[in-house]
Amino acid sequence: MSELFLVEVPVAKDASQETLQPLFDQLADVARQATGELIEVQYGRDLGLVYAIFEHRMAEVLDGLLRARNIEFTEVVPVQLVGPTLEEVKARRGAANYLVEWDIPEEIGLEQYLASKKAKAPLYANVPETTFMRTYVRQDAIKCLCLYDAPDEDAVRRAREAVNTPIDRLTRIGE
Repeated sequence: MSELFLVEVPVAKDASQETLQPLFDQLADVARQATGELIEVQYGRDLGLVYAIFEHRMAEVLDGLLRARNIEFTEVVPVQLVGPTLEEVKARRGAANYLVEWDIPEEIGLEQYLASKKAKAPLYANVPETTFMRTYVRQDAIKCLCLYDAPDEDAVRRAREAVNTPIDRLTRIGE
């Protein structure tokens, strides 16, 4: 049975789509070689990080193939998708333009986080100019990545305030 895995790859903060394309191609090749799928790749400009979401059966296989390609990365960690279905994400790849990282407090477990997320989701309607797209929460509940379509950073901040959830890191994604 396949799972979703997050891989974070540090890159230059001034990287462009053109300079990152070879990395994106390598990540897609790793997914194919592993008989998995690269679901999405997002470049956090202000953080100098590429976030890759893979669908695969085993983290160890992805880890080994990434190392064999000499791709520098933090770790391969299982994540859970919150919001749309995986099929919806695949159909709408991209579409977000801001990414929020939140380091989940130690006392909040995965189930508590998921319940809170579900309960607070309707509050996003209070900030209609911002659309919550999806979240990837680490299975170990250390942090989550929330993706938004918004006109600017202030709109993302207002959306996070509406759901009473902090921001540890906020970055524009894409080009």
